[in-house]
Amino acid sequence: MTDDLPHHRGDRAGFAADLRADGEPEAEFNPGIAGRLPRKNVAAGALVRDGEGRVLFVDPTYKPFLEIPGGMVEDDESPLAACHREVREELGLELTLGRLLLVDWMPTHGVWRDSLQLIFDGGILGPAQIQAIDPAGDELGGFEFLDLDAATPRLRPSKARRVALARRALLAGETFYGEFGRPVQ
Repeated sequence: MTDDLPHHRGDRAGFAADLRADGEPEAEFNPGIAGRLPRKNVAAGALVRDGEGRVLFVDPTYKPFLEIPGGMVEDDESPLAACHREVREELGLELTLGRLLLVDWMPTHGVWRDSLQLIFDGGILGPAQIQAIDPAGDELGGFEFLDLDAATPRLRPSKARRVALARRALLAGETFYGEFGRPVQ
């Protein structure tokens, strides 16, 4: 196994075999075209709840709004691996993440390019897990479990819609697609 494989949560040997089976990357038919293609950001977060069904929100020190645990996907990192990494870095927890609940497209806004926002099922934390949460001091001012109604005034409107849509997907047992927090059929 080589260490230059992309970071992912699947079987390393299987992943390496899949890369080998795909063969050498194809050459550009028109040189330079790959560098001109658009690039999107991707973020992955976890919908984590307590026994009462309240959602875990974190209070970032670098922005005025609450967030769910998660963050940007790095180059050569799968969204699921990024979500695991971010939860571990932000909360000090190793969670078993469940299924993908939501893929939400977010348009360009100010200096931020458009992105795909993925939300995975972070499960329900028991009292011992909640007690073990250790927020990253340089990144988070704290955390709290809130009903969505209580959290909404402290969220960007698009984030409130996105979290509500992820909760709907969780309850429906489905994966939803949205655009800027609004469901798309």
